[in-house]
Formats: sequence, structure tokens, C-alpha cells
Amino acid sequence: MPPKQSRVMRLEPQRTCVACRNVSSKVGLVRLVRTVDGKIEVDVTGKRPGRGAYLCTSNQCWASAVGKGPLERAMRVRLDQETRESLLAYGSDFGKREVSA
Repeated sequence: MPPKQSRVMRLEPQRTCVACRNVSSKVGLVRLVRTVDGKIEVDVTGKRPGRGAYLCTSNQCWASAVGKGPLERAMRVRLDQETRESLLAYGSDFGKREVSA
């Protein structure tokens, strides 16, 4: 009788980008979180408490999500102009990183 294999295959968590709706691994996306006071912030750890949404590292996804409303729907909050600008600035850095990499 062959010995039992003790390895357990762990599945990587999958998440969906709120802009393009592509499913990807959790580590390949950027998590945004709505804090208790209603602000939207980038969650670099992926573990902050609050309502979360995920975006690809694509400039088009960030512009679409912040500008056209998918992020507001996912987070169930209205984005103010200051938050929009800071999120767009954060998202625009991905294009620079991808070109230089």
C-alpha cells in the first residue's frame, strides 16, 4: 500500500478588480479600505478593518474606478475631490513603475 501524502495544497485567495472585473490572486491587486470615519485609503497590509475593494495595478483601472463610479458603488460612499485626486495620484504611479521595471 503506498504511503499517504501529507502535503496539503493551499489555494491562493482570489479577488475581483472593481473596475475591469478580472479575477486575480489577492497579492496581485491593491486593496482599498473604507475606514470607520468613511475615508477611503490604500491598505498596503491587506488586513486593515473596514469595507474593502480591490483594484488592478493598471492606470486604466484606477482612472475608471475613481472617475466613473465603480469604487463608490463597491465602497458604498461618495468620494470627495481630495480623495479622488489622491487615489488617482497613487494609481498613476503604477504606470511609471511598470515602464521602469
